[in-house]
This record gives sequence, structure tokens and C-alpha cells, in this order.
Amino acid sequence: MSSEKTDVRTDLRRRVEALLAEHDPVTTDQLTFLRARFDAGLAWVWYPEGLGGLGLPRELQLEVNAQLEAAGAPVHERYKNQVGLDTAAPTILAFGTEEQKRRLLKPLWTGEEVWCQLFSEPGAGSDLAGLSTRAVREGDTWIVNGQKVWTSLAHTARWGILLARTDPDVPKHAGITFFVCDMHDPGVDVRPLRQITGEAEFYEVFLTDVRVPDSARLGVEGEGWKVANTTLNNEREAIGGSAPQREAGVTGVVFRTWRERPDRHTPELHDRLLSLWVEAEAARLSGLKLRQKLAAGQPGREGSATKLAFARVAQATTGLEVELLGEDGLRYSDWTETQPDHADPSGRDAGYRYLRTKASSIAGGTSEILRNIVAERVLGLPPEPRVDKTVPWKDLPR
Repeated sequence: MSSEKTDVRTDLRRRVEALLAEHDPVTTDQLTFLRARFDAGLAWVWYPEGLGGLGLPRELQLEVNAQLEAAGAPVHERYKNQVGLDTAAPTILAFGTEEQKRRLLKPLWTGEEVWCQLFSEPGAGSDLAGLSTRAVREGDTWIVNGQKVWTSLAHTARWGILLARTDPDVPKHAGITFFVCDMHDPGVDVRPLRQITGEAEFYEVFLTDVRVPDSARLGVEGEGWKVANTTLNNEREAIGGSAPQREAGVTGVVFRTWRERPDRHTPELHDRLLSLWVEAEAARLSGLKLRQKLAAGQPGREGSATKLAFARVAQATTGLEVELLGEDGLRYSDWTETQPDHADPSGRDAGYRYLRTKASSIAGGTSEILRNIVAERVLGLPPEPRVDKTVPWKDLPR
């Protein structure tokens, strides 16, 4: 290790020690500590100074996290603002103005302002570029009308990252602009969506004459697709690069159930379980590799492949668990009509896990779209014919 790298690590450890000395992790409340951590540049060390970082290599964040964890420092409840931390923040950093970065990043990091993602629509899910929510400019303000769907955290969000069509006379990818939407605007109507599990974990959002100032635009007008790809790539990397411990999450529950129910073992189920264990471990190791690349500041397209693999394994293992349990697998003891803060299938019964993981092949990009991305951008296979790439959006059949 070079002396320069040693000096950087030493300085970083001292910064963490100074933070802990000034803000006792035992007696300091979560919000105060997170604000201080941001100001000390220890929120995300690879961000610029003044924006929660120190302009250091991303891999050093792991050392900061480990030192703070060992001291018992307050941490995020990530599920409460996962969209903000995983997707909105890197998009703001990449495309926001200096004023936007300084206004938005700190309360996002501390969790004081929750974010949601206003992308998918009833008629534009897999084909996101076909979205029809319109934003019409009136002076320095955009008037937005449309409907979004499958929006996590919409009920608690202060801000939403919004894709809207600003030019219907050009091809669909070219006429989109990216905005930050005030979820407290009177024209924003958030309604729960009841799922097959009985819960309302997601929301549909109706936008009626919502006024978005041009100062809330991220990136160049008409280049929202470019901005959105940064968001989507970070979303897939966050899902695919989670790199859980071996036998974690819903797959771990299924493997434990197998060990606890030897009376239900059959040769056929045993062979399927072994195959799924191998797939789960391959997906986990691929996620770990992706996480290491991200820490080194070398993001790739592996996020699409690992997210695809995790969805496949989760659905297959929970289906096997229902078969393994027989009639017990059909029990659904906690059918409720609630609006949970987040989904935790691993803490529920087999019936819930089976139903909830059906969404795994939709969230973060459908499996069909991710297969195309892997085929074309990773394997270099010929792209599918796309006859609508040069057709103005207004002339497309809908």
C-alpha cells in the first residue's frame, strides 16, 4: 500500500474518531448524528466536499461504515427512503445544478425528506419511453398532467423524480424531460394500490395541473431519457448488488424449512432444491462482485443480470416451499389490508412469500427488458428490431 493511500486512510479514521468524540453515538439521536455525519463528509465519501463527501475513492466508504458500526453509531432505516438514497441522490449528483445539490442532498441523506419515483404509467411500464404524462411550459413553470403507477413511498414522499413528455412531435426517447416534483402540490393525488397479498405497498399518483418550476428540472430539456438511465442503472445496481449473506432473505427461509421438514423430502424436491441453492449462491457471488466494482467506482451492466437472477431464484424457491409444505403451504394467516412501510417476505408465512415474490420480476425493470439489456449490451447480440425509434411519439399507436 502506498504511503499516500495510508495517509488518506489515517486521515479518514481520524475524521470518524472526531465525529464520534463530538457526537456520542450512545446519547446522540439519529437525526442529529446523521446531520453531523453529512457535514463531516462521511455520508458518502466519494461525493464532493460540501455535499456529504470528501472526493475520495468510493471503496473507502466501507471502512467508514465499519468503524461507525463498531462504535454503535445511529444508522439509516434505509427502507424509509430507499428510492432517495439509491436512485435520486446519484441522479441529482450527476445532473443537478449546484443549487439543487446543496438544497436537496442533505435532507435526503438524513431522511428528513423522503423521495419516490414517478416513472411507470398504466400504458408505459416495460416501454417506459412511451409514457404520456405531459408537461407544458408556461413561462418559467411547467404544467404537468398524467398518471403514474407502482410508486413506492408516494404516501410519505416530499419529492418525486418525475419523467414527463415535453415534446410529442419527436421520437419517444427524445421528447422526455426529467423533473423534481413537489409531492405536496395540491394537484398531486396519491391513492393506494391493493396487491395480490392484500396489502397496499405501492401507490398510483394522479397529476392534475401540477406546477413544476423550471428550476426543478434535472438536465437538459428533452434529454430526460439520458437522465433516467442514470436512475434506472443505479436502481438495478442497488437491487443486484445487495450481496446478502449466504442463505439470506426468502431463499434462506426456504432452505431452513427444508431442514426442518424431513418428512416432506422427496428425490424430486431434493434435486430442485440443490439446483436452486447453486443458482442462489451464483447470484449472491455475482452481486458481491458488482458491489466490489461499485465500491471501486467501476459500475457496469452486471446489475441487470444479477437483478434478473435474484428475481428468478426468489420466485422458484418460494414456489418450491409451498410444494414442500403441502397443505400448510396454502395457509395465509396474515391476510390484511394494510399499507406497510416496507415489504419483508422473509418474516411472513410461505403463502405470503410465494405471492409477494411475483413482483420480483417487475420491480426495478421487468425480466423481459433486463434479458434484452443483457443480450444486447453485455453479450453483444443483435438488437431486436425497433420500428418506432424514428416515429414521432404523437403518431405511435396507443
